[in-house]
Amino acid sequence: MNNRETFRARTGPAFRRTVGLFRTVLPMLAGILLLIGLLHQFLSDSYPKWFSGNYLLDPLIGAVAGSVSFGIPITSYVAGGELLQAGVSLLAVTAFVMAWTTVGLVMIPIEASELGLRFTVIRNLVNFVFSLLVAIATVLTLGFLP
Repeated sequence: MNNRETFRARTGPAFRRTVGLFRTVLPMLAGILLLIGLLHQFLSDSYPKWFSGNYLLDPLIGAVAGSVSFGIPITSYVAGGELLQAGVSLLAVTAFVMAWTTVGLVMIPIEASELGLRFTVIRNLVNFVFSLLVAIATVLTLGFLP
């Protein structure tokens, strides 16, 4: 058997398994995307009301809100810009955007089914903590803390 035949012999079954996995995950993914859309519609107008101006509490609120509101990065920039215009601190907005793009509590069922619950929980916890640390580092670097 030459390399081309070996490649074809391995890629055919791998492709069929991938298509099967996609068929299994697609309904769950569609449901999660619909849930994200509903949550975002109900919560997006109330985001600015959640923040009090407290430099210790606001980043935590931002990270929790971002974790629940999981979305794609481009939409997080728009939401972050609107929060900044509403007077929310850069510290809270940075934590929000970081958690929005990296944590994703809504995606836990799919991620856990494919990668394992332990990995999923550890990854989300680490990303949550790092969203707070990156927010602090960003604001300190830019010199925006009072």
